Amino acid sequence: MIPIPKMFNRELSWLSFDRRVLELAEDPSVPLLERVRFLSIVSSNLDEFFEIRVAGIMQQEESASHPATREFLLQVLRQAHDLVAAQQRCWQDQLVPALAEAGIVVKSRQQLDETDRRALSERFDREILPALTPLAIDPSHPFPVLTNKGLYLLVLLRVPATGELRRAVVPVPRILPRVLALADQRGFTLLSHVIQTFLHRLFPGLELQGSWAFRITRNSDLYVDEEEAGNLLEAIEEEIRNLRKGATVRLEVEADIPAPELEWLLASTELAPENAFLNPGPVNMLRLASLLDLVARPDLLYPAFTPALPTDAAEPAGLFARIAQQDLLLHHPYESFAPVVEFLRQAARDEQVVAIKLTLYRTSGDSPVVEALKAAARNGKQVTALVELRARFDELNNIEWSRQLQEAGAHVVYGLHGLKTHCKACLVVRQEHGVTPLRPPGHRQLQP
Repeated sequence: MIPIPKMFNRELSWLSFDRRVLELAEDPSVPLLERVRFLSIVSSNLDEFFEIRVAGIMQQEESASHPATREFLLQVLRQAHDLVAAQQRCWQDQLVPALAEAGIVVKSRQQLDETDRRALSERFDREILPALTPLAIDPSHPFPVLTNKGLYLLVLLRVPATGELRRAVVPVPRILPRVLALADQRGFTLLSHVIQTFLHRLFPGLELQGSWAFRITRNSDLYVDEEEAGNLLEAIEEEIRNLRKGATVRLEVEADIPAPELEWLLASTELAPENAFLNPGPVNMLRLASLLDLVARPDLLYPAFTPALPTDAAEPAGLFARIAQQDLLLHHPYESFAPVVEFLRQAARDEQVVAIKLTLYRTSGDSPVVEALKAAARNGKQVTALVELRARFDELNNIEWSRQLQEAGAHVVYGLHGLKTHCKACLVVRQEHGVTPLRPPGHRQLQP
């Protein structure tokens, strides 16, 4: 047995990994926009960390009486706070000045001048205001059910006639871009800053006392008792619906929120103070990655990488003729995945192909692999797909792929009881002087 001091704690190791990702964002030798990308990756990783790992520890704390569970939770949260503080400093003290020096100015709400405000005013009325719906909070309108990782504004208002203070919550639709380009190439700002600048227009007759962007994270760890589930697909769908109201595990809010409003927000979200992260910069740094799509500066990025297309994969007679001569080995990601997709497309059309069998763990939104399987099934091939319904955060996508494949005539199975299928494999059976199985490289996520 390995001595306990020699073992790494899973949760603390995860945070250590994220710290190493943050070091890439802090590294001046890394191209500037790539540093912004790494900063956003830290936020993406932390989202999953809280949704799964911290949520699990909090569940253990609720069900366990051992004080060590509570102490470990606090230790994890302390390290997470330290990491987020370092991430915020990296953005404010390093990346924002470096971006400005490179001609990419990212303005805070306070830095928006009169010229910026005039241009943004029209855009706010035309594109943003119609999408906003304030939610009043009072005895007849309780605190709303908040979407996991959605962006919200807490608004404090005053009734002029009586001096009464009121609260409202403004959800920010996810369809709106989180980073906006200012007019005349004057820089960029965050959507939340624009909304807060013109927020008074949503509340005529009331005095705006303050507003603070915030988001919550919910327990998103999907659990299905397969022994009790009659239909695994339907059981997972039901559990995903339940996760929309999963227990809150983290609150992220702007650091200048007054103590009474923070206490009210914590009580409304049923969180302890140690679960609150007060951020002086952007509440959600994940969306900063969209800056890369708005700035045409290839000099601030890593050189574009194009996977090589093996010359021996372009056999005019087709891949089956090439494989009949000699095995074809592809080395991903250095060589293109296109021959694998083309292999499946040719198999779907080939009259001598009898069957295609493939595992799917995670795939893209417009997967050519799934389209090839559907085409093969419609062409009368025996198509069997093992779809892993429990691929984390892709459960709904895989349910949809399962249904599309079944509608096309494919046979879909969901793996072994109690186990996840991570293996990536494909088998094409083709009639050649008998029945011969041909296999493309299998140790690769078939996800294009």
